Amino acid sequence: MNASVTIQNVSKSFGKKTVLNNISLNIDTGKIYGFIGPSGAGKTTLVKMIVGMDNPDTGEINVLGKKMPHLELLHNIGYMAQSDALYLELTGRENLKFFASLYKLSKAERKERIEYAANLVNLTEDLNKRVSAYSGGMKRRLSLAIALIQNPKILILDEPTVGIDPELRFSIWNELLRLKNEDGKTILVTTHVMDEAERCDVVAMVRDGKILASGTPKELKDLYQADNFDQVFLNAGREKA
Repeated sequence: MNASVTIQNVSKSFGKKTVLNNISLNIDTGKIYGFIGPSGAGKTTLVKMIVGMDNPDTGEINVLGKKMPHLELLHNIGYMAQSDALYLELTGRENLKFFASLYKLSKAERKERIEYAANLVNLTEDLNKRVSAYSGGMKRRLSLAIALIQNPKILILDEPTVGIDPELRFSIWNELLRLKNEDGKTILVTTHVMDEAERCDVVAMVRDGKILASGTPKELKDLYQADNFDQVFLNAGREKA
């Protein structure tokens, strides 16, 4: 299977702190790939470099066969950051229209994608409200809708379900699985939620800038002799200590 993302010997430091230390991995096309780990483990730094928002100090990242950063590739990458980057004085609809206008979509396509994305995150009835009046959870949902607006080949989601109620979280994950299975999209997710990790095809456990282990959820549960992912993570931490 072709890899949508290849990461080769990537390291990154900020000042004297090493955030990523010689990371290498391949992310296959049409898979959901999860990064789990504590805050400060290096997950967000890694996904920012995959998007092209930052450069590694050493090593190389290729997305869809092109070395990152690569401006033209942004049309094929949907990115939801950990912090919401929204225009608060605009309405939800105006935010979606603005971000849709950045891509090569026809007027009909823009309308269709806005309706789809807003419905997916259950914001249709709130689109005409200013984003400044949105709750934290509503802002997260709008950020996810924006990440999907151009129908990207690769979807990169940094803690996408933080602040979202369990019912909607379940609905969003069902749609992510549909996007993978029916549309063949490659999806990268960082998460602290262990049951979300179990829904990924491949999971990498990141701690202190290194990948402790990666594999299918079953492989990792077998490796760490655990019945669930909470126990996998605890056992991996004890083993490192």
